[in-house]
Amino acid sequence: MDKVRVCLVGAGRVARVHGYNLKTCIPNSELVAIVDKKEELAEDLASELSVSKVFKNHQQALDWGKFDAVVITTPTFTHCQIVVDAASSKKHIFCEKPIALTLKEANLMIDECYKNEVKFQIGFMRRFDPEFILAKKRIEEGAIGEIILIKSTGRGPGLPPEWALDIEKSGGMLAEVSSHDFDSLMWFAKSELKSVEAIAKNYKHPEIRERYPSFYDTAIVIGTFKNGKMGIVDMSCPANYGYDARMEILGSEGVMFVGNIKSGNISYCTRKKGVIFPHYFSWRERFKQAYIDELQHFINCIVENKNPEVNGEDGKRSLAVVAAANLSIRTGKKIEVIY
Repeated sequence: MDKVRVCLVGAGRVARVHGYNLKTCIPNSELVAIVDKKEELAEDLASELSVSKVFKNHQQALDWGKFDAVVITTPTFTHCQIVVDAASSKKHIFCEKPIALTLKEANLMIDECYKNEVKFQIGFMRRFDPEFILAKKRIEEGAIGEIILIKSTGRGPGLPPEWALDIEKSGGMLAEVSSHDFDSLMWFAKSELKSVEAIAKNYKHPEIRERYPSFYDTAIVIGTFKNGKMGIVDMSCPANYGYDARMEILGSEGVMFVGNIKSGNISYCTRKKGVIFPHYFSWRERFKQAYIDELQHFINCIVENKNPEVNGEDGKRSLAVVAAANLSIRTGKKIEVIY
């Protein structure tokens, strides 16, 4: 197989990133179709990317079938059905996080992909970020001794689409924003989270409470890993000041900081304004290369018949922590994570 033919399911913000990367940065892929229930949105993106085939739903695309893989960027509550249908049609699958709404759905998706022998990768792009990769390598080499505590900050610049405000359709902001953080914590710790305690509030958008009483925009989650280490995630969305994704790993011999709100190496200082430096306004900027590398990895896995490094089980683990944290928010209790 010289090129992997890809159908992009969804034509929103993340889809545009993946679509342009497939078209311009990944030579062994070919974007052949775009799907979105809003046909005008799909047609506009298809026109920009010179893609001839547009479909209103994924089943129409699967009935056409002239592609090898799907890249799914649709709302969380749609993931399960699309993945199951794509796997049944023997299409390899890249699915954005969070994997699904429930562990039952996640298990169904994983089982269907396994049964049909198709690749299944989840979009945890931090695993492919050069800074995160280097940090993990240095920690494994013993740079800061034995890990004691891992902290991860994830703050989004603006509110997501309306559907994501409804915890019943999205899993809440901990699913939308912090799925990456939970995955990163467990990746660095080399252990699953055993239990979590969480608190959350809606500080910035009280008007949303009228439509979605369970909505929260800020949360803190404290967890204990099965190997005895500790973890903390702090989340806020919208953060308003920009996009902020950082980690701090405390070891027995030192500390390591991963990521920075600063963008580039330029800074300046004036008496009137003090020190000024450019910072990230978008996840598109901060993880630009990681988004390319994760899709390149997915395509290479298909071509070389290898298993993705970030798979459905990773998505399920992160989802399990989200579910436990949301339950902790509702009950005010420490919750054991059920995988």
